[in-house]
Amino acid sequence: MGVFTNHDFHYDPERQLCLCPAGKKLYRNGSNVVINGYQAVRFCVPQSACRPCHLRDQCLKHPQRGEVWQAHFFSGQAPNQPETFTSKMKRKIDLALGRIIYGRRTATVEPVFANITRMLWLNRFTLRGKRKVNTQWLLYCLVHNIGKIHRYAPG
Repeated sequence: MGVFTNHDFHYDPERQLCLCPAGKKLYRNGSNVVINGYQAVRFCVPQSACRPCHLRDQCLKHPQRGEVWQAHFFSGQAPNQPETFTSKMKRKIDLALGRIIYGRRTATVEPVFANITRMLWLNRFTLRGKRKVNTQWLLYCLVHNIGKIHRYAPG
């Protein structure tokens, strides 16, 4: 692996070394840290090196509030983490059958959502709690289906 750069911080994974923009060596502040399901290595600048540094205003987002700079270098998804819904959907759509099925959505399901949001004016739920929101959603679906029966039923 090569040297990675994150906001002018240079990280060499083979040597387990990270340098700040001023060339100061950072120390590891945790190995195998998991952030939002991704494995990372965290480095911190020592306070004795960061406080008197002339590049402090450039490194820190809020120099008056922040003590020292921390840098995280991500190495991929953490093991034993549940697969996210986004990654499941990406995997599903990448298949040929998934693309065909998802493509049908524009003709079957999306017009229903458009009708409920635009014609029935359900821009947001007015109730709170899963049970009440589900009841409100089912009520709107019922109104949508009764409207279809009224329009397309014979007689």
